[in-house]
Amino acid sequence: MDFRKEDMLLYAVTDRSWVGDGTLSDQVEQAIRGGITLLQLREKTLCEKDFLQEAKKIKVLCDRNEIPLIINDNVSIAKEIDAAGVHVGQKDMEAGLVRSVLGPDKIIGVSARTVEQAILAEQSGADYLGVGAVFSTGTKRDTKNISFETLKEICQAVSIPVVAIGGITADNLDELQGSGVDGIAVVSAIFAQKDVKAASRELRQKAEKLVKYQI
Repeated sequence: MDFRKEDMLLYAVTDRSWVGDGTLSDQVEQAIRGGITLLQLREKTLCEKDFLQEAKKIKVLCDRNEIPLIINDNVSIAKEIDAAGVHVGQKDMEAGLVRSVLGPDKIIGVSARTVEQAILAEQSGADYLGVGAVFSTGTKRDTKNISFETLKEICQAVSIPVVAIGGITADNLDELQGSGVDGIAVVSAIFAQKDVKAASRELRQKAEKLVKYQI
């Protein structure tokens, strides 16, 4: 699957904490119908075997709807299921090594909190950056927020797409105007909502306005 900057617009990150009586696949399908442009499978509580099985099911769903599937951290699973790519943090495998494992046609995302980390990630072969947390977030309580100015500096320092992540909601998304981001990554703003499809649709509309505002 070819990498497109537009795929970064509404980047949904899974969390099975809010599945309830349904399934993660059900939630993902509703999110896709609502307008997400990319999905990252991030399931910290699953063992390797269960993660693999979940990844296979979600891959079928994403392929059917032409939504790129990014696997969080786990390069071997990304390779085994032929996912669109993988996202790694600063403490995970370096982007250049990920590229050597997955090949030239896969999408590699890297988390960055500083301009230095961002530049190094781009030089190492990252296709996009996930930058945050831009707001306080419940999914990573030990993560300190980065300032608007740092976010803006990172966007200006690199030529690859930048996705803001961390505590983003439909209510505070507009505060990112002027930062230069190419999209937003959200977890609870989609998957913790009672109506996942409607939440995704609202975020998609606001994300389009955000990115258009910055062009």
